[in-house]
Amino acid sequence: MMKMDLPQKTVLLIGASRGLGFAMAEEYLKRGCKVIATGRAASRDSLFRLAECFPELLEVETLDITVPEQISDLRTRLGERCVDLLFVNAGVKNDDRETIADVSTDEFIRVMVTNSLSPLRVIETLQDLVPPSGTIGVMSSGQGSLTNNINANYEVYRGSKAALNMFMRSFAARHRDDPRTLLLMAPGWVRTDMGGAQARLSIDESIPNLINTMGTYEGRAGLHYLDYLGKVVPW
Repeated sequence: MMKMDLPQKTVLLIGASRGLGFAMAEEYLKRGCKVIATGRAASRDSLFRLAECFPELLEVETLDITVPEQISDLRTRLGERCVDLLFVNAGVKNDDRETIADVSTDEFIRVMVTNSLSPLRVIETLQDLVPPSGTIGVMSSGQGSLTNNINANYEVYRGSKAALNMFMRSFAARHRDDPRTLLLMAPGWVRTDMGGAQARLSIDESIPNLINTMGTYEGRAGLHYLDYLGKVVPW
């Protein structure tokens, strides 16, 4: 895919201090967008360094999405701001070797709260910043597809992304007359700290294409589950 030049928009990226979220922030900045990027208090150094390169375009905010009070505080700080895209990227995984049979309850809760519950809390709290012409997106995964699960690997992570997808479908159903675009994005298996060194894609192969795909879907109401190249992912 060729890069698509975007008119200047304001993008709010939740969970942008490293990995795919940081790459999204950097890509949007290179395309001339204004970006509000969040990270946890202890992990924002990379964003502050990026802000030195884009001082007029990048704002750095503090947010741990697993702390509801911090979500509310961010909403208060943003005031009457308007954002064209709200995108939630934050997520974690457990040990790849764990199955649902042996994962601890605490670890299961950690993954589910971070990957499934917290993104929807963010969307419910911040959605009014997005106008009718805007987009609300979440970083899902092809691993969240029930249809594609034929090998049972990464069970807890898969379950958390499947739950995320279901919660977004419920959100969409409750807002069926909402003209905004709702996106669940699958970035592919990408070489990051989370994806690992054996992953198939580089960040440069995934993120610019993912952003192009989201741009292509601007203005299409309803919920869409897509991969980074624009292919529809089966539920």
